[in-house]
Amino acid sequence: MGGKVYIVGAGPGNFELLTLKAYKLLKEADVILYDRLVGEEIESFLKTLDKEIVYVGKERGEKGEKRQKEINMLMKKYFEEGKKVVRLKGGDPGVFGRMAEEIGFLVENNIPFEVIPGVSSVNGAPVSSGIPLTHPENSYGFLVVSGKDSGRIKELHQEGTLIVLMGGCTAKDVARNLIESGISDDKDVAVIEKGSMKDQRVTLTKLRELAENDFNFESPALIVVGDVAKFAKLYQNDK
Repeated sequence: MGGKVYIVGAGPGNFELLTLKAYKLLKEADVILYDRLVGEEIESFLKTLDKEIVYVGKERGEKGEKRQKEINMLMKKYFEEGKKVVRLKGGDPGVFGRMAEEIGFLVENNIPFEVIPGVSSVNGAPVSSGIPLTHPENSYGFLVVSGKDSGRIKELHQEGTLIVLMGGCTAKDVARNLIESGISDDKDVAVIEKGSMKDQRVTLTKLRELAENDFNFESPALIVVGDVAKFAKLYQNDK
């Protein structure tokens, strides 16, 4: 049986917030490549497993590009040895987790892979503290930025990623509203129906096309607006 790489989210650090699938893969893996921010509880659990555990975390001040190349080569090496590799990341792989770079490398090298979402600290930390990110009277949505990009908030409506929840049934109106608000009608859009379920469907289009056509999306559906939407093609091509 050949190898495979699993890019797995470890959650915000609490061991009990690992997903069932993440836990199952950690138990089954031959090799685990884990990051600095997986959390002490999870790191302690990894050390109890009878398998190869490799720390690949980027330290403060270290060049991310160099370390990323090392991680890529390790994934390739273990895959070529026929091993089941878990690439374990803190939080969710898609939130400041270099997921796209690693997927791109795996696709270029014809390495089969799967991505397992994790609970992000974006919602995990506030909700664990009793803080709702949305509220019918106090907050209609939320914005996520990294510390180094906090001074660029005004640019995010053009350069960032916008997620519209529960937007499938009103997708045309949503697209028109976004265009009227100043977002380019040439922006990439991904509409994800039944996300993470077996019958998930992803529709890739442009904002203007979404505004002009009736797609009849099924609920639940969410809309991703931004340049990152196009990366869904890599994942679909690997299936």
